[in-house]
This record gives sequence, structure tokens and C-alpha cells, in this order.
Amino acid sequence: MIVKAAPGLKVPREDKPREYITEAKHVDVPESAYYLRRLDEGDLVPGVAATEPAAPTQAAKKAKE
Repeated sequence: MIVKAAPGLKVPREDKPREYITEAKHVDVPESAYYLRRLDEGDLVPGVAATEPAAPTQAAKKAKE
């Protein structure tokens, strides 16, 4: 599951407690009780899959015109 930390928080990783999940980057984590609890408590927020469409390029914008 893809998650990131809620704004202003750093959440320790379950497998590496000295490494943190931040709001700056989406992370793929297992769907374990630890991460599900963090989602329920609001420490983590669901992220968007990496396959989301990229922003339109300049060429694509010109083609629409």
C-alpha cells in the first residue's frame, strides 16, 4: 500500500524504526497491523499509486489548441 506521513509528522518505519516516513515522499509499505493502525489514527495518509498520469507536456498542450 502506498502512504505518506500526515503534514508535519514523521512516522517511524515498522521494519527500521530509525528511518522515518515523511510527507515529502510516498512510500510502499506492507498492509500490516502497524501501518493500518497508523492510517486509522491519522499519522499516515493514503498515497497515490506511482502509475498516475504525468502532467501534460508543452507539445501536448499545443496539440490541444
